[in-house]
This record gives sequence, structure tokens and C-alpha cells, in this order.
Amino acid sequence: MQSIKELLDKEVCSRNNNCELSYERPDPLLVASRYQDEYIILLCALFGYGKASLIVKFLDSLNFDLLNEKEEVIEKELDKFYYRFQTNEDVKTIFKTFRRMKQEDSLKNIFLETYKKDNDILESLDTLISRIHKVANYTSQGMTFLVSSPLKRKSEGIIKHIGNAPYKRWMMYLRWMVRNDNLDLGLWKEVDKKDLILPLDTHTFKVSQKLGLLDRKTYDLKSAILITEKLREFDILDPVKYDFALYRIGQEKMI
Repeated sequence: MQSIKELLDKEVCSRNNNCELSYERPDPLLVASRYQDEYIILLCALFGYGKASLIVKFLDSLNFDLLNEKEEVIEKELDKFYYRFQTNEDVKTIFKTFRRMKQEDSLKNIFLETYKKDNDILESLDTLISRIHKVANYTSQGMTFLVSSPLKRKSEGIIKHIGNAPYKRWMMYLRWMVRNDNLDLGLWKEVDKKDLILPLDTHTFKVSQKLGLLDRKTYDLKSAILITEKLREFDILDPVKYDFALYRIGQEKMI
């Protein structure tokens, strides 16, 4: 494991710079990093699935100032917008939902309502997802995919590790908001980066298996937690700092 730690530490060091975010090497963080608004940044994360270049192209086409406009303006301005699994109605709904929420409270405050009790990332995330669905009061396949469903629980009410997806885009958002370096934004200083969970996508899943960080074959929340626990052996205070390096190693087919 020492050789793996040395490889990852080297990659973290070399990639912790703004040059990693460019149109030649697209990532939704390229767009998100231009803003200090947590709602805009969340939109960048939630739409952050599919081919990276197409994600950035779509995000660049959006007028995020609409979050401060009347709903009639949102309806008119976003009338032709759609993205993969999200219909035009889905796109308009998420903008209107975030507009309403923005007027009432911050995403950070909603998250901290639960987090400050026992520093539980999953419970806090579930609170945030449930609030978005409640305010939206709208159901569709595209909307459910975009926001994600509230986390599945055992009969006694505990959130399942096996049976839930990794919630990759949400974990990525939390990484952006909590960590603070040349890549991540560090806007939520009240959340401890040691509590974060790895944003597990197909690249990092396969790379983690090849590196010996994971021996499970199931792509789920349990695997994301197990890899995070392994990464804590490398850095107990900041295990998710290795996420971007793992992602690029897989994307660039380094192993």
C-alpha cells in the first residue's frame, strides 16, 4: 500500500492546480469554479453526468442569473432547454425550485441542520435532497435522476450502505464545497473534510479495484465508503483529496 500512497500523493500534488480545469480537459468544476453561489454550483454538480465536454457545453449555455428572476422569466428563457434525461420541464422546474429555496434559506444551513447533530454526511445529504423534492412538489423520471431519491433505509431507520447508489454527483458537490485548495472551493467551512465520502464514478471504481483499494465488485454506496476508509489510511484528515487524482488516472488510462 505504501507504493500506492506514493503514486496517489504524487498525482494529488501535480494535479492541484488550475491547469487541470480547461476546455481541453473539461470537468464541470471548470464552470462551477467561476461562481460563489452554492445553488449555481449545485446545478453544475447535478448536471455533471455524461461526457465531460458535453456537460461543460450545456452548463455554459445556461443563464444562472435566472435564479434571481421571476418564475415567468424562467419559463420563457428556458423554454428550449433540455439535457439528456432531463426534459424541458425538468430543467425549468429545478431552476424554479432553487429560486424559491434561495429566497428562504441557504443550502448550507439546511445541510447543517442535521450535520451539527452528529457530523453524519449521509443523514445531512438526505435532509437536503428531501427538502429539494418537497419544495419542487414535482415528480418525473428526469427530476428524480437529477436530484436523486432520498436514501433507502433499513426497517429500523438506519441508512443502508448496501442497496443505495454512491450518490456520486452529490459527493462531488460536497467535495467542492468543503475542501479548499487550488481545485476545490471551500465555501462550507463548518463541515469537516474528514467526514466526506469519495464521489465514486465508473473511473474511480475501476481504478480503485486495480490499485487494490477495493475488492468488492458492486458499484454502490458501500464501495464508496470502503474506498474512503482505505484512503483514510493515507490521510485521516482529508481522504477525499485523492478523488480528482483517481478520476484523472482512470480517465487518462494511466493504469
